[in-house]
Amino acid sequence: MSRSSIRSRYTPPSLPRVCDTAVLPFRDAEEAWFWYMRAQRARAEGGRFRGASGGTIRPCDPDDLYRAVMALHRQGLIGAEHLKVLARFGYDDCPPDPRLRDHARAHCLWHEALDRLTTVLKKKGIVHAG
Repeated sequence: MSRSSIRSRYTPPSLPRVCDTAVLPFRDAEEAWFWYMRAQRARAEGGRFRGASGGTIRPCDPDDLYRAVMALHRQGLIGAEHLKVLARFGYDDCPPDPRLRDHARAHCLWHEALDRLTTVLKKKGIVHAG
């Protein structure tokens, strides 16, 4: 076999070991949702989302949040209106303001959806159980 026919093996860059870096659950479902939406925005803009910036590793991938929300939707625990509110205000990176008349209904839907999401995320260890 000639030297030119031997290919070098691709070695991906090493990832930080979980034992070297703190795994930090989210404070609540709202924080987790905004983190997911920032990841989605980065993807849509063609970039990479660095979820471990600052040396903190989260206990999930952004797609885990999506799957949890869609499971709630399939089970009928949140509806299409909930999804629209989560998407709109998640993308804006700001929850609905109950003091604004236009946000009153969205505020209720936002909290209903996040309340149901909290239950799922606590079971999975993604948000603090306490």
